Amino acid sequence: MTRAASTPRLRDDGAEAIARPVMVQRWADVTFLHWRYEPEVVQALLPDDITVETFDGSAWVALVPFRMEDLGLPGLPPVPGWGTFPEINVRTYVRHGPHRGVWFFSLDIDLLAPTVVARTVYGLPYCYGRAEHVRVGDVIVSTGRRRWPRPAAHEPQRQAGLELAVEIIDRDDGPVDPEPLDRFLTDRWKLLTASRRGTVRYGRVDHDPWPLYRGRLRHLDESLVAAAGLPAPSGDPNVMWAPSVDVRVDRPRRAS
Repeated sequence: MTRAASTPRLRDDGAEAIARPVMVQRWADVTFLHWRYEPEVVQALLPDDITVETFDGSAWVALVPFRMEDLGLPGLPPVPGWGTFPEINVRTYVRHGPHRGVWFFSLDIDLLAPTVVARTVYGLPYCYGRAEHVRVGDVIVSTGRRRWPRPAAHEPQRQAGLELAVEIIDRDDGPVDPEPLDRFLTDRWKLLTASRRGTVRYGRVDHDPWPLYRGRLRHLDESLVAAAGLPAPSGDPNVMWAPSVDVRVDRPRRAS
């Protein structure tokens, strides 16, 4: 079935919505796990002209598994064979001049061709391997095992992966009223990338406000964060879940 793009609008943050998206998609069963990090630890992994953003004195690193659905072009059916797949992101939050957005350390999916396309067109660090993301009742289960790219010879050779179970809290009561930290972590309308030559690009995204629910971590065994070059996360994470949002994606642009 063809899914029409949603009507352009003005977002709650006052930014202009995307009038002519180059892609539409749906993000489903989005699970956010966020940990505090010292800002200088995260900054050390970023290009010089990209600055990590902080909240309450901390940088925040996220592990975000979800299910991509109905990926395609506006007004056309989803891409056959590529339209729906699980994805696992490791990310943080940054600024470049006037642009605030998400910085991805890795994006793991189980399709090789989209991995190559995303690395080439958007310059995003997509990785290929095994990935699953399912919801059974109020429990989200995500697993993954990276196959490509493999660690360099001088890096630890443990295969990066994930085993995760999160329980959704009080789903029948409806979404929570987001707190300032929740908005800082999730109200992000751009992604930022940098080429090997240092050229910074951004891509805008547009969707309705997140319907956020609290979550409880049941099980976690992961090495994706350490594979990004960060210390392994410690302490209890901030856990949230959202059922789905329909997303419009703009073309990548060079940041001035």
